[in-house]
Amino acid sequence: MGALADGIYRNAFFGFTYKLPYGWVDRTADMREGDDPGKLLLLAVFERPPEATGSTINSAAVIAAEKVSSFSGLKTASDYFGPITELATAKGFSVLNEPHDFVVGTKRLVRGDFSKQRASLTMYQTSLVTLEKGYALSFTFIGGSQDEIEELIEKLTFSPSKPAHSP
Repeated sequence: MGALADGIYRNAFFGFTYKLPYGWVDRTADMREGDDPGKLLLLAVFERPPEATGSTINSAAVIAAEKVSSFSGLKTASDYFGPITELATAKGFSVLNEPHDFVVGTKRLVRGDFSKQRASLTMYQTSLVTLEKGYALSFTFIGGSQDEIEELIEKLTFSPSKPAHSP
């Protein structure tokens, strides 16, 4: 579901594209877990390979989809922030901004922001969520500054919605 070519990930099923920052490393295949059809890791890209240590945050973009039916009581994109916040806080992040409406192009999503200290650095994480075609579709960005997070989000575009059928 989706394809990466010439530095651009295209996903026709969910109707979005993501332009990778130049030189980033695709780790999607390495990070996929098992064969759970309810959880889809669509894209996982990093500024550098995990074995390449650096003195900065290893920025990332991770795009995933989980079947809405896997969660009880999941009715809105905001509801999906329960599991996201639980996972983020378990990894040492604190909530910076509670989930709120956010627009990318013409697409309405819900956004939540987190941060955590790593030695002298602050790591920022932002997740954007929408419910699409029976899935909770999440876009998670990790970076060393809030400006970097905004730059990563700007690489995400949504295709205009097409009618279900043409006359």
